[in-house]
Amino acid sequence: MLVPSIFGESLLDDFFDYPEKSFSFRTSNANGLMKTDIKEDEKAFEVSIALPGVKKDDIEVELKDGYLNVSATTSSKKDEGDEKSNYIRRERYYGSASRSFYVGEAVTQDDIKASYEDGILTLDIPKIEKLPEPEEKQLIPIMG
Repeated sequence: MLVPSIFGESLLDDFFDYPEKSFSFRTSNANGLMKTDIKEDEKAFEVSIALPGVKKDDIEVELKDGYLNVSATTSSKKDEGDEKSNYIRRERYYGSASRSFYVGEAVTQDDIKASYEDGILTLDIPKIEKLPEPEEKQLIPIMG
C-alpha cells in the first residue's frame, strides 16, 4: 500500500506515534540521513542508524523522560580551482538530523550500550518493564 508523504516523511508517522507503543520514534532528518533499522528479540531492541560521513564526535545520544534522542551534524566542503583566482567551483554542505525513540521510563542510561563503526551507530536497548511501585501505607489518626 502506498502511503502519501511530504518531504520524505509519511503523513501517518505522527498518527501512529504515541508513547503507549512498546517502541516508537519521531524523525527530523535531512536528505535521508539517519536511515534506521530496528531489530527486536525477546529481551532487547537493536537499533542501527546509518550516519555516513559523520564523525563520532558529531553524534549525540541522550536519554530524557523515556525518550532516546539521537542527533548528528555534518559538514563538507569541496574546492576546485586556485584560491588566488576566481572560484571555478566551491560547494559547502552543513546539515543536522535527529531522531527520537520512546524506550520507556524504566530504561536508564546505564542499560543502553552504544557503538559506532563504519558509519553505523548501533544501540542495544533492553526491554525493561516498569515495576509497580509499592503502595505506601497511609495511616489514619484515631482521635480520642
